Amino acid sequence: MNVIQSITSPTFSLVNEYKTTSGQTVYHFDFYRINIVEELFDLGYEEYFYSGNFCFIEWPELAEDLLPSNILKLPLW
Repeated sequence: MNVIQSITSPTFSLVNEYKTTSGQTVYHFDFYRINIVEELFDLGYEEYFYSGNFCFIEWPELAEDLLPSNILKLPLW
């Protein structure tokens, strides 16, 4: 996707933001440490999910009811 920065897992920050060479923003989430769905509201998930930018989510199970309808699920290895 032509992301400029090195990509790392956002395990402790929950979300990392990256810029592409064309200036677009890509969001990378790791919801492994999320315990209750209310934490996603505190994170402001709607601003990310409905921004029109790509959002990649590790451990999305807790957020499934909040995800937009136009998602692509990738199988685990």
